[in-house]
Amino acid sequence: MGTIADEAKKCVDIMRKGGVILYPTDTVWGIGCDATNPEAVKRVYEIKKREDSKALLLLVDSADRLARYVGEVPAVAWDLIELTTKPLTIIYDGARNLAPNLIAEDGSVGIRVTSELFSKELCYRFQKAVVSTSANVSGEPTPNNFSEISQEIIDAVDYVVNYKQLELGKSKSSSIIKLTKNGTVTIIRE
Repeated sequence: MGTIADEAKKCVDIMRKGGVILYPTDTVWGIGCDATNPEAVKRVYEIKKREDSKALLLLVDSADRLARYVGEVPAVAWDLIELTTKPLTIIYDGARNLAPNLIAEDGSVGIRVTSELFSKELCYRFQKAVVSTSANVSGEPTPNNFSEISQEIIDAVDYVVNYKQLELGKSKSSSIIKLTKNGTVTIIRE
């Protein structure tokens, strides 16, 4: 088993070449790629057998990196990110600097600032947003841990992170809220 840094470096090399990875996040195991590469994003949709009209979520390593991908981050977002005690994905209006097939039809994008050791290291080393979508075919149950991920998904990615594979705990998806430019909050998933 490699160290977190070694595994993150391998993933960064693969994503820079347009590859797709399977990796542990602050919630469930995720299928990931470079969020700015439309071809890589297209592969993630294909692996999940999902329509590209259903937007994918992104992970970043810090609140500071949000401004690169969101035209105007509402002031309340900074407080929500700082005060949340569990993983929180925020859907922002005015997505930018991302693969077009990643942005919802209304111009929004869901982004989560991760604090989990591996995914944070990965995003920090990559210096870009990383796609994070549950490691399952669309419509099938979300795997609680690595042992529940189907062989079909494992075989479809370019690299499987060698970290946290033996953990058998039950993972939870993040809370999701939509935050408009004027600060209106809508709860999508608690």
